[in-house]
Amino acid sequence: MAATAPRVRIQAEDFDLGAEVAALRAGDLGVGAVASFVGTVRDRHGAQAGEVSALELEHYPGMTERAIEAMIDAAFGRFDIRAARVVHRIGPLALGDQIVLVVVSSAHRGDAFQACEFLMDYLKTQAPFWKKETTPEGARWVDARVADDEALARWGITAGNAGSADTARR
Repeated sequence: MAATAPRVRIQAEDFDLGAEVAALRAGDLGVGAVASFVGTVRDRHGAQAGEVSALELEHYPGMTERAIEAMIDAAFGRFDIRAARVVHRIGPLALGDQIVLVVVSSAHRGDAFQACEFLMDYLKTQAPFWKKETTPEGARWVDARVADDEALARWGITAGNAGSADTARR
């Protein structure tokens, strides 16, 4: 496992998928598969295009990185992976901006795909981020969604984030 760059980065600036994958694979000739997920800022309401005009993400410095590191450790415990990296943006973001990157390498594609999906499901419910959408009616915090808790539950992890008024996550 030759990846030496930090496994977790929280940053305001954009990221380059190609550069992140190259850094993750660098020098590791045992990598047979790389799976990645790039999330972008979108209007969650779809049918009413333009309802969400911007997004702002906040986090707890230090705590957020530790929580994501623990998620990556959990992925290593569940899947036969060689390396993993999460880059998450914070601050103001516009529609279409990249918001999150998860990249996982392994000897075989199945582990890479599963670990990548596991990390995204975990991030959506357990990472301490708070998201505020800007709409024509003003700004509003985004509540956790039942579907995100259900996605995490298929990994055998119970989360009760949805419906909690003080929890606003992706």
